[in-house]
Amino acid sequence: MYEIDPSRTDLIEEFDRNPGGPHGAELALAVNRLRLGPMGERFIIVCTRRGREWAVGRMPTARGQPVELLEGLVFDDYAAAAREVFRLRWRAATGRDAASRGRSGSRGTAP
Repeated sequence: MYEIDPSRTDLIEEFDRNPGGPHGAELALAVNRLRLGPMGERFIIVCTRRGREWAVGRMPTARGQPVELLEGLVFDDYAAAAREVFRLRWRAATGRDAASRGRSGSRGTAP
């Protein structure tokens, strides 16, 4: 399995510039790896108001349980929600925080 080098801040910057892709080869490998965390660490984007609002959630550990929406992580911009999910997944996979450039498009505060 691809191991992410936590010092590769260039990958974070590339994702920030274009969260929807297309991504370069190294970033594509990293993004695919970030999608494979344990269920309790799988962060997702949940559309809470069609085309207008997205929240960050965490997948349940058991089938049939509801997605847990993370308090204060509600966005009116899909790309901003994608950046936040990328950062949460990065921290879960590497144990290090991704440098934050702010939460453009967000409302509320982080948990």
